[in-house]
Amino acid sequence: MATIITMPRLSDTMTEGTVATWLKKVGDKISEGDILAEIETDKATMEFESFNEGTLLYIGIPEGETAPVDSLLAIIGKEGEDVAALIAGKSAPETEAAKSETEKAPTPSETTKEEKVSAAASLPKGVVVVTMPRLSDTMTEGTVASWLKKVGDKVSEGDILAEIETDKATMEFESFNEGTLLYIGIEEGNAAPIDSLLAIIGPAGTDITGIAENYSAKGSTSSTVATVEATSVPADAATPVTQEASTDGQRILASPLAKKIASDKGIQLTQVKGSGENGRIVKSDIENFTPAAPTSTAPAAATAAKATTAAATAPKVFVPAGEVFTEEIKNSQMRKIIAKRLAESLFTAPHYNLTIEVTMDDAMKSRAIINSIPDTKVSFNDMVIKACAMALKKHPKVNSQWKEDAITINHHVNIGVAVAVEDGLVVPVLKFTDAMSLSQIGGSVRDLAGRAKNKKLLPTEMEGSTFTVSNLGMFGIVEFNSIINQPNSAILSVGAIVEKPVVKNGQIVVGNTMMLSLACDHRTIDGATGAQFLQTLKLYIENPVTMLA
Repeated sequence: MATIITMPRLSDTMTEGTVATWLKKVGDKISEGDILAEIETDKATMEFESFNEGTLLYIGIPEGETAPVDSLLAIIGKEGEDVAALIAGKSAPETEAAKSETEKAPTPSETTKEEKVSAAASLPKGVVVVTMPRLSDTMTEGTVASWLKKVGDKVSEGDILAEIETDKATMEFESFNEGTLLYIGIEEGNAAPIDSLLAIIGPAGTDITGIAENYSAKGSTSSTVATVEATSVPADAATPVTQEASTDGQRILASPLAKKIASDKGIQLTQVKGSGENGRIVKSDIENFTPAAPTSTAPAAATAAKATTAAATAPKVFVPAGEVFTEEIKNSQMRKIIAKRLAESLFTAPHYNLTIEVTMDDAMKSRAIINSIPDTKVSFNDMVIKACAMALKKHPKVNSQWKEDAITINHHVNIGVAVAVEDGLVVPVLKFTDAMSLSQIGGSVRDLAGRAKNKKLLPTEMEGSTFTVSNLGMFGIVEFNSIINQPNSAILSVGAIVEKPVVKNGQIVVGNTMMLSLACDHRTIDGATGAQFLQTLKLYIENPVTMLA
């Protein structure tokens, strides 16, 4: 009997997912444990395994499309089995809703994920308002990276309208309607809140005067763009579309995953031949790509030689030259979210910082002994994390969270470790850190940091921290202060180990020290409480044998 596979809930906060790529196609044999697809959430791209075996009979969510949790993802069953009833039964409500959208102007209670129209706006028959979609559960606004259609173009169901950038990825946005693109509401490069007017689709020549002006959505913003009737838009007067293009000016069709892999490998998409629909470049095209042999540069070399000869005969005059040069880089959604959350933390939580200097001579000796054991590798950062876990058990008020009506004291210890990734920062979490040994902490941190840099962390692996450690000592930073990673009440900043003169037993000797800075939320942690925590932390680090008790 055929089995329905639905969009999985890959974290407790996930409400929808995007199919980044399908690794199986209809008709393929499926075994239990086979990877069906790569599914993208707001935190990571994860491989989705099959728990069933049989033949892949149906794919319900195409690559690049986003759908809510529990939507029909695929059907697996016996080869040749009739699954029409299962498809109809699962998709009928959505199909009927889509039909009703094209027949009348929906009310707020009838809105779909993609289409929302003000009740005050009366739409001509067949006209559909398309709004900025919510592509992740944390998304509040999106940026139109590029339009793949222009005003006056024919649009079919399933066509890619635009590429939309969220806080985590740039995704292709498909049309669920067909007709002519009559209006573009958000220009390329502009950001707008979800449910803002993105486009209007309808029959060619339809008068849409007043629709954009009368449209209203919660949080929507106006956008200044030209509106024209489809029949009056000549090809050379349409809104220009900035796309990745080949040398002849033609747009290159490529999936977001293919673009990401090509960027990582330094492959020019213009050199790759796509095997997908309409020549679309997909993941396998990039992975199987072999660069062509470089063409002869003899003419260019001859020209360069002539230029060099001419330059050699010219008089050499020193002329200082320069230019004012600036570059503006659009903020990614990830960078916007980081800015928003850190600003909220700094301006809502009254921060104060406590600093203490720790002697590292015994810690260095102990680490050398520990790492002499085969297959064991412990860093100084691992030792600091272990010491923090033990100190938090003795000072639970530091392991707390502020709420308006109460302070939550966490008696479990989950330490977040700040990891720098491209374009931002993520904080994977070591659950129940106090119960882990030094070697377990070391192995877990290396695994989480590696997968964080490859964007393979599970959303659940970045949730639930009660305390955070940030280490810039590896970059030679001696001392710094961090912003609290809310809802934590404190974050520890770890500096570099420095060799310098120190006083021991009344004599000046060479020693090794490290600066630790604790940023505290004064609503939950008083100065004396933070100071006592640092004293305990210093005791553990300076005497590593105490961490083995």
